[in-house]
Amino acid sequence: MAIEDKKISYRMYFVAVMFFIMAVFILIKLNNIQWVEGNYYRKLGKERTVKNFPIPANKGNVYSADGSLLATSIPEYTIYFDAVAPTPELFKENVQGLSDSLSVMFGKSSGHYQAKLQKARANKSRYVFIAKKLSYTEQMRLKTFPMFNKGANKGGLIIEQKIVREHPIGLVAKRTIGYERSNEDGKGLEYAFRDYLNGKNGHRMMQKIAKNQWKPISDINEKDPQDGYDIISTIDVYIQDIAHHALLKQLEYYSADHGCVVVMETKTGHIKAISNLGRANDGSYYETQNYAITESHEPGSTFKLVDLIAVLDDKKADTSKIYDSKGGIIEYYGRKVRDSKPGGYGKISLARGFELSSNTVLVQSVYDSYKNNPKQFVDRINSYGLNKPLGLPIKGEGKPVIPQPGTNRWSGVALPWMAFGYGLSVTPLQTLTLYNAVANDGVMVKPIFVSEIKEWNKTIKKYNTEVINPKICSQETLDKVQAVLENVVKRGTGSKLYSKDFSMAGKTGTAQVNYKDKSKLYYASSFVGYFPADEPKYSCIIVVHKPNVAAGYYGADVAGPVFKRIAQKIFTDSPSTNHVKNIDAKVVSQEKSYAEYYKKAEKEERVVPNVKGMEGMDAVALLENLGLKVKVIGVGRVKKQSLTSGQAFNKNQTIIIELS
Repeated sequence: MAIEDKKISYRMYFVAVMFFIMAVFILIKLNNIQWVEGNYYRKLGKERTVKNFPIPANKGNVYSADGSLLATSIPEYTIYFDAVAPTPELFKENVQGLSDSLSVMFGKSSGHYQAKLQKARANKSRYVFIAKKLSYTEQMRLKTFPMFNKGANKGGLIIEQKIVREHPIGLVAKRTIGYERSNEDGKGLEYAFRDYLNGKNGHRMMQKIAKNQWKPISDINEKDPQDGYDIISTIDVYIQDIAHHALLKQLEYYSADHGCVVVMETKTGHIKAISNLGRANDGSYYETQNYAITESHEPGSTFKLVDLIAVLDDKKADTSKIYDSKGGIIEYYGRKVRDSKPGGYGKISLARGFELSSNTVLVQSVYDSYKNNPKQFVDRINSYGLNKPLGLPIKGEGKPVIPQPGTNRWSGVALPWMAFGYGLSVTPLQTLTLYNAVANDGVMVKPIFVSEIKEWNKTIKKYNTEVINPKICSQETLDKVQAVLENVVKRGTGSKLYSKDFSMAGKTGTAQVNYKDKSKLYYASSFVGYFPADEPKYSCIIVVHKPNVAAGYYGADVAGPVFKRIAQKIFTDSPSTNHVKNIDAKVVSQEKSYAEYYKKAEKEERVVPNVKGMEGMDAVALLENLGLKVKVIGVGRVKKQSLTSGQAFNKNQTIIIELS
């Protein structure tokens, strides 16, 4: 028995020792958790219940050159209710008033909202949906409602904000404005200037209240977002509208596959209009790709301008030199070059050959002049930058192809084929840049899409005109080329466009696309030139791909009328024959008026001006110059202001203006 008792004692000692060891281990672990790993676990616990959520900054606006808002960021709010947050007394006292207020604002009956709120309270729901897509003004109004006016913790009000991008005047130049996204096609100004537009995000602390549901800890952000800068584009909405509809009309008439139009200001290189329209399955047209910038293709006869400049400037031939079109067919290395007119044009001068777009005349001129030294001809093309992209800020620019002597792209037919715009490729915008140089007295300037980066009325960065080539040829050559381009419209392939009341100059182009595969062959019709011919203000290119051949496919018929319509509407139709001058005068007048107001206000007592009806950007500039802090709601013109006009104000006092 004693032995048995002894065994029991040993077992008890063993158990006691084990308990002691476990206790020591637990104490060590607790001490380790508390002091050694305490910070880690406290941080982990906090992260699982409290989290820092980013508040996206408002992106800057995109404006047109004439001050119209092309793209802007608008805050949009979704409202939820935490039915557990209010005390029983607060809920009971305010549920009827809140239901009445929601009914007035959203249209459903007060009983509907009261039943919804009471059910949520009974079920202890913490994320009850109330409303979505509210404006800033609407969510501010909702925050004044009974119970909601107690805030997030006491009143159960949960507000979620997101930023949406809006285009107030429609999808003007949609592909050029673009989006900030991954694919190349969408990378327009929004992507190119994202570092300026995006601003800096803020953040706020939020507490987890249920699975994947969070509510703000307080009504105040830990860090407010910093809005992005605005960009002032070179687009003119009036000219853009003209160009877009002129192109659309022609695409519809010819049932074409796609097309583009670009209008450039001659002296500055500012792109005043750009439209890229492709055909949808239902036959309608919309902005699908940025063809003017991304589509590099064989230009056809519009490239003959290079021929004319080269042979004249290198003194290889004069405009009066006679060439035999040889029945409209000449042959190089077993491949034939044909004129569009059967039988050719007989014996005509180089200038007349250009006016009639004779392939045989221009090809003979180039081949005879440069066959022993083709590098001289190609070097001229390179000097205009046509062998490389323009280097635009907009991503996805098409890569030009200019065969270089001594490379595997060069062959016996390379030179004659280049002479009438085949065997090479350039983008429409590159072609326009060359013609614009002729209009600009030989100065080749780089196309510009953005003129300025601004923070309201403060300039952050300015983009000046950039010269690619200070003089593409001698003045003597330039004078002759300008005369011939004007004659193309007066008596050449573009004669259908001629108007005795308005001068234009340019070149038609009709290129075969996919000509190596007859089953896929189609035409690209183009016209490129400038106006007025005697004092160029704008240059313009139109390219239309795959017009219905039954209706016509020559550049003069398909693309030419778009050019004429744009030129005439800008300078001869309403609202003014001198639209640009009127805009400039208006801007100068506004600036003078505001400057006088500032000067007057500085001498007088500080009083709030009446800014109702004023453009938002102008109103902000005026108010901030008077010493007020301005908060803006919406876009457009001022419809309301929080401080009454005529009342005195203190420096740095806040005024809220609502735009529409």
